[in-house]
Amino acid sequence: MPDILYIVVPCYNEQEVLPETAKRLKAKMEQLLKSGSISPKSRVMLVNDGSKDKTWEMIKELHQADRLFTGVNLSRNRGHQNALLAGLMTAKDKADVTISMDADLQDDINAVDKMLEEYYGGCDIVYGIRSSRKRDSFFKRATAESFYRIMNFLGAETVFNHADYRLMSKKALEGLSEFGEVNLFLRGIVPMIGYKTSSVYYERGERFAGKSKYPLRKMLSFALEGITSLSAKPIRYITLIGALIFLISIIMVIYFISRWVIGATVAGWASIVCSIWGIGGLIMLSLGIIGEYIGKIYLETKARPKFIIETVLKDD
Repeated sequence: MPDILYIVVPCYNEQEVLPETAKRLKAKMEQLLKSGSISPKSRVMLVNDGSKDKTWEMIKELHQADRLFTGVNLSRNRGHQNALLAGLMTAKDKADVTISMDADLQDDINAVDKMLEEYYGGCDIVYGIRSSRKRDSFFKRATAESFYRIMNFLGAETVFNHADYRLMSKKALEGLSEFGEVNLFLRGIVPMIGYKTSSVYYERGERFAGKSKYPLRKMLSFALEGITSLSAKPIRYITLIGALIFLISIIMVIYFISRWVIGATVAGWASIVCSIWGIGGLIMLSLGIIGEYIGKIYLETKARPKFIIETVLKDD
């Protein structure tokens, strides 16, 4: 008996692209059903993340027309990561294996076949990884690759060029459910689960319709969220920089005292002003980084729910 597959798709204001997304996903699911790769109980789960357009109405219409589609409606917008987690946790009790992907059709749907092959071969997590970034502009390519390198350098272990297109078995989802933090960064949390993993490479396409939900500003915020949620290295670096500056200050004090003893005058308002501004800026930056961590601790202690589900569309 083949396993039950749920494809989980977070949706936020996706009314322009949703009809084509549903069409392509239906064709893929029917192909997998025909080949016997998945159970007839498999579904496409569309998660509405508090959309302001007609996304949820369209999801309900898809469900009524074809029970291959099911839907989850969050009570309000909670962000991509929380919406994705809501879908995965809802699917966990219904499916043997899940595949998460975005609604914009940039992820290659045909990579699902290879992911399932790896899963049936014994892998619990299969990462969808971009094979290249030739279609990106130089700026987009440089910033995206820098994003992954900086994340890894600062201690947030991620899979290079992997977003949220991945397969997870039921066992892996149960492991994910053990992580209780409010500040979510799934790209860094999933590698912590362990189990046998594999990767599938694909060519990422252009967005079919609508606008990207991740402009540069949101990407920078996303990177900061990932670093501060997963690693304490920035604070350690602040400690090291502070120790280095303290050491330099001791050397400078010894130098100036020796100059004063031999009667040499110390010139230079410029050096003093530059030092004050430089150290002052470093202090403010350090306080900002520490403040980010304190804010994270504050939110974690409140233990607020990561999402609230308003409606789940059921087969009956």
